[in-house]
Amino acid sequence: MSSTNRTVVVTGIGATTPLGGDSASTWEGLTAGRSGITTLQGERFAELPVRIAALAAVDPGDVLPRPLARRLDRSAQFALIAAREAWADAGYTGKAGEDEKVVPERLGSVVASGIGGVTTLLDQYDVLKEKGVRRVSPHTVPMLMPNGPSANVGLEVNARAGVHTPVSACASGAEAIGYAVEMIRTGRADVVVAGGTEAAIHPLPIAAFANMMAMSKNNDEPEKASRPFDTGRDGFVLGEGAGIVVLESAEHAAARGAKVYCEVLGQGLSADSHHIAQPEPTGRGIAAAMRNLLDSSDLKPSEITHLNAHATSTPQGDLAEIKALRKVLGDDLDHVAVSGTKSMTGHLLGGAGGVETVATVLALHRRLAPPTINIEELDEAVDADIVRDKPRALPEGSIAAINNSFGFGGHNVVLAFRSV
Repeated sequence: MSSTNRTVVVTGIGATTPLGGDSASTWEGLTAGRSGITTLQGERFAELPVRIAALAAVDPGDVLPRPLARRLDRSAQFALIAAREAWADAGYTGKAGEDEKVVPERLGSVVASGIGGVTTLLDQYDVLKEKGVRRVSPHTVPMLMPNGPSANVGLEVNARAGVHTPVSACASGAEAIGYAVEMIRTGRADVVVAGGTEAAIHPLPIAAFANMMAMSKNNDEPEKASRPFDTGRDGFVLGEGAGIVVLESAEHAAARGAKVYCEVLGQGLSADSHHIAQPEPTGRGIAAAMRNLLDSSDLKPSEITHLNAHATSTPQGDLAEIKALRKVLGDDLDHVAVSGTKSMTGHLLGGAGGVETVATVLALHRRLAPPTINIEELDEAVDADIVRDKPRALPEGSIAAINNSFGFGGHNVVLAFRSV
């Protein structure tokens, strides 16, 4: 089957985040304006300049059987938990082939991670140094591979159309979803399980980010540390977890009578070509990605009523995003309700695009934009309508929403969705 015009829809969602162990509890936390950021406990974090993070609300070791968990890096554990929820939510009751509603050769997996199995790598190096060669786990290489989460999700559902892992830093999860959309549109698959995951809360990555001056050092008030668009923002807060969606061609979903959350309109991609870590200050690359999205879809700026911003709470990044939005949308930006959900979840790096896609899909489905918390004084340069403190109702009728994700290396990914 070959086509470039197949309509793609979302039929299942799953998440495990600092706000909850599934999509329902995560959504409840988002709409309640609850922070998932806390103080890190333990001697190994005690001397770090940053001692706060957004740990998963439910430890994956409490969910997965111990023999399985021991063979998976924490990032893969999160991905598998979120994928299982999304797969069941889409109405599938077994692996492809066992569940006759989808065949393995028409099913794909695209799950991204920005860093991969970093905790496995670092922990097993400690084992090597302290206990010797024979104590290193034979599962180490499959666990640390960045494609490990996608491969394990593919094994879980029996995906044979392709298993892929885009690695583009903090844009990875969103790029995975965009890649999955193209798999369906071009006829490679009918169904794809897609999203992002990350588990990098470890002293070394935290020390490295902190020395880059990228992270908030508000150790005394962790729940207030992530404050997108606020004049006092001083960097992001590291989070962990996963967000997964099940995407299908509209024809396939209709043939099996599936519920549909929304339509996926497409993606816009670009690269800043400016700096390995700093955002391009005028928002040039972000604007290019947005224009690419508008040019490659039937989305009109006037349709966009909600945007889940990348909004990491860094001084430069937040403003570059707003400049790009105003540059492309013009006066249409005035009627867009902008949410910065990292104020509650922290920044899940490669998992951010997956979790925030789940939030964007639910915002359309529930007609409710989550709030941005911790804005005590809005930066006067933020020329946009930021949803603050409490959720906001979205209009009835056909509306569209955007999810922005940007990453080190200058990666820009913009995803768009339309209500059904």
